[in-house]
Amino acid sequence: MPNIPTPESTIFFVCDLQTRFQPAIYGFDQVVSTANKLVKLAKILGIEVLATTQYGKVFGPVDPGVGLDTLGPLHLGTFDKTLFSMVVSEVVDILTARPHIKHVVIFGIEAQICVLQTTLSLLSLPNPPVPYIIADGTSSSNTFELPILFERLRQEGAVVTTSESLGFQLVGTSSNPKFREFSQYVKDYKDSTTLAGEVLLLGKAPKTEQEASATNEQTA
Repeated sequence: MPNIPTPESTIFFVCDLQTRFQPAIYGFDQVVSTANKLVKLAKILGIEVLATTQYGKVFGPVDPGVGLDTLGPLHLGTFDKTLFSMVVSEVVDILTARPHIKHVVIFGIEAQICVLQTTLSLLSLPNPPVPYIIADGTSSSNTFELPILFERLRQEGAVVTTSESLGFQLVGTSSNPKFREFSQYVKDYKDSTTLAGEVLLLGKAPKTEQEASATNEQTA
């Protein structure tokens, strides 16, 4: 029987998406856009979210474009760290208090460092959840790292997926009471989803959402 994520069994981890890293990270704006999309999904489905910052005293807070402030009590906190892994003591306490959590969705930066080490830390827990890595919401300062990282993560036991695929998996069925709202959400994020995929997964040069929208209209 496949281990299928549901809103009740899932938590979202936002990894170190701090504005100060923007100049160094390939497709940073697209990662933030996908993170904001997933925060909106969490709000629709009632999924709890936590975030981390890497040495916030120096590198500052989470980019405001992520939209954590829209979550209300679903935002469990933003925890500063010096570890590369997100699995600091506060995060362990949160997971321990929620034994029903079987799936951890991870997105952010930097792929081959903090995202990888977070995944390995989760898999080493006594009752490890299944890590889900959002490929169109994860990046690095070096683009060549990404395919190598994703293959490594699969070998370790993580699931590498996309924001849209995960969203439909969490909703599960068109009879879900949230499906109408979710369907509109998919339409609202269509252009930004395409742009993030083209930049982060296909390696195309970044362009604005307005340019992407114009291209989609021309080819429709």
